[in-house]
Amino acid sequence: MIHSSKEIKKVIHPDRILSYFKLEFWSLTLVTLSGVIYNVGMIAGPYFEGRLTQCLFNIMRGTQGFTAMLPLTAIYLVVILVVQLMRCIKRFYVRKFANNTSRNMRHMLYNSLVNMSKDELEREDVGTMMTKAISDVDACVEGMRKFTTEIFDTGVVLIAYLALLFYYDWRLALISCAFTPIAYFIAGRLKHRVTQYNADYKKSAGRLNSATMDRVSGAITYRVYGCEENRDHAYEAYLADYEKRAVAANFWENAMQPLYHIISMCGVVFILYLGGKNVLGTGFCNWDIAAFTTFLSCFTKMALKSSKAAKLFNAVQKAQVSWERIQPLMKEYIEPSTVSDIDFEAPAALNVSNLSLRWQSGPSVLHNISFSAQPGEVIGITGAVASGKSMLSKALLGELPYEGSIQVGNRELHTLSLYERSRLLSYMGHEPELMSESISENIRLGEPGEIAASLQTVCLANEIAQMPQGAETSVGSGGIRLSGGQQARLALARTCYNAQHILILDDPFSAVDQKTEREIFENLHTLATDRIVILFSHRLQLFPKLDHVLFLEGGTGAFSTHAKLMQENSAYAALYRAQVTGGASDEI
Repeated sequence: MIHSSKEIKKVIHPDRILSYFKLEFWSLTLVTLSGVIYNVGMIAGPYFEGRLTQCLFNIMRGTQGFTAMLPLTAIYLVVILVVQLMRCIKRFYVRKFANNTSRNMRHMLYNSLVNMSKDELEREDVGTMMTKAISDVDACVEGMRKFTTEIFDTGVVLIAYLALLFYYDWRLALISCAFTPIAYFIAGRLKHRVTQYNADYKKSAGRLNSATMDRVSGAITYRVYGCEENRDHAYEAYLADYEKRAVAANFWENAMQPLYHIISMCGVVFILYLGGKNVLGTGFCNWDIAAFTTFLSCFTKMALKSSKAAKLFNAVQKAQVSWERIQPLMKEYIEPSTVSDIDFEAPAALNVSNLSLRWQSGPSVLHNISFSAQPGEVIGITGAVASGKSMLSKALLGELPYEGSIQVGNRELHTLSLYERSRLLSYMGHEPELMSESISENIRLGEPGEIAASLQTVCLANEIAQMPQGAETSVGSGGIRLSGGQQARLALARTCYNAQHILILDDPFSAVDQKTEREIFENLHTLATDRIVILFSHRLQLFPKLDHVLFLEGGTGAFSTHAKLMQENSAYAALYRAQVTGGASDEI
């Protein structure tokens, strides 16, 4: 089930772990009430076990009848039923707390990811990001759940058990419980080791995820160049490292619990000896069978709980490692804003004046670029390799800082919100970026409507009709079931279906033949009757049909019609003639 942002609570200070506990105040309140009743009630088990044992002993001696056992058994069953009911309530709300926390953490993390810039995302390793979004959130939430659970199932119940033990014989209680702190001491000493091994394990998982993505996405390339065996060896090395570090992390986290239990149970030797003397009347206290049974049962339960408490330390340390990895991504929630004073129904013009662009703090790559476009126009932008076409396309999308002015509908581009840009600009890049969904879903992106016109625009309708499931045919991972030309046209169909006032198309015809290119261009020209189409391309066969052309060369741009550029710009004329008369090859 997909939850809307209204159903998910907003987290104040999402980079603080305490914020997620505060968010589930009422669930944790119920956990507290039921947890206290349940864990205090846990001492009823050893108490009634002792009373029932004593009653059975008396029956065997003949001092009591069988009927004496019946009310004691009935009370025992009722008390245990109430205790287990409280346990059920506590477990339900602890799980609810964990599920809600997992959802809230992922909500904040994904919100941070989708609001990161493209450059920030490109600096993140894909495998590491997958590990953070899936494994680290799970580990962190699991640590919080165990901590919440063990506060009661270990902390409260240990206090209750200790109180009962001290009530029966405080001296024997001190002697028998002296070994429990040793287990805690060992767990504390292993803290840094557990933390380090889990951190190494998480990093290895990230590297393995990256290697898996690389191996899958580059499978065909590696096969063509005959280097599959080398890549398999490299992948096996990542897998072996992951297995090694996973075993080490799990060993230090889980394998020590039996040791903790053995250490905690060492006190039972003293209970058997000194407790037996108490029953015989020669020890610290005078006990009967009921007292001895209650004390021994209570101690064994306490020893088991204390050993789990030592393991809890390790689980919390593991969660701490995961939290430190995802904490930088836990930023304040950015609410999608649909508030705007722009009339999105009115056509929008594009005016660029004295535009200068640079990579970070480097020298200007483009400077003093000026051009304009009106609704209904198709503008071509071209230039030699590394002339700045891709940089200019990013600037027109608002992804790069710029000097000068880019006005869209009389509004400066950098002042527009993400929502306003999404309502004014549409973009198709080099990569199709297709989802592993149907053709229809890749075009509609969840929006209702008919896709027939968009398929017709990109000359894909006939090919889709011949597929077994038509538009509902799955394209596979990244569109692998489609040819390169079909992938590019499907991406263009998506852009046309979601066309806004300005369409920015980066080399949309690079993977189609010239005949298809001409047909698609004519259809785009029809689509652009009330829109602006900015066409970045290195193929110039159709440029004579464009309204204007911006030619990039030497960091500057010449803006005019194709005919004037042929007359006045020798570099553009030479580039165009080299393609037209030289018969530029088609990429299919």
